[in-house]
This record gives sequence, structure tokens and C-alpha cells, in this order.
Amino acid sequence: MSKLDEGLAKAGIAGAQKHLFVCIGPDCCDTRDGEALWEFIKQRVRETQIRVMRTKAACFRICTGGPWLVVYPDGIWYGGVTPERFERILQDHLIGGEPVREWIAARNDLKTEES
Repeated sequence: MSKLDEGLAKAGIAGAQKHLFVCIGPDCCDTRDGEALWEFIKQRVRETQIRVMRTKAACFRICTGGPWLVVYPDGIWYGGVTPERFERILQDHLIGGEPVREWIAARNDLKTEES
């Protein structure tokens, strides 16, 4: 197996059903809070073995109300995510299929209309 194949397998691309993007600051939140959330997400994804990819970022250009979590392909944006909130998002949205409506800040699934 090539190094590229190993990386693709480690990222879980082939079997992923969702992709989690996490903004960990420094402008939208304290970076320590963002990193703590990131570590919690990594741990819970491993423990539950849900089929998601995860990517952390330093800026979504919102610069307030973070840490931010975006779930694709659903296009659901959650702000102010804490480990406790992520646990509910994990159970209700990622496993149960129902977004946590009261925490949704925005929706955009990035689909384009075809002519």
C-alpha cells in the first residue's frame, strides 16, 4: 500500500457518510476551547465508530460565536459548540439523523440548481 493510499484510508474517505469541519479559533473563540473540542470530537468519533471524516480549521471568517462545527453534506452550521453540545449533536444529528434545531446558526448544503 502506498503512502497516499494509507493516508486516504486513515482519513476514512471511502466509507465516510458525513464530513465534520471544526473552526478552533483564534478569532471566534479561545484556541484552548477549540482544541479541547477538537480532541473531544476525535475521541467520540473513535469510540462510536461513526463513518465521518473530520477536519479542523483555524478560521471560517465568522470570527465570533465559536467554536464552529459544520456538518456536510447536510450543510448544518452550529456555533458555540462545547463538548457537551457536541455529544448531543453526535447522538441526535450524526447518529440519529435529526439536526439539533435550536443550535443551528445557518444551513447551506452547497447544492447548485441545474439549468
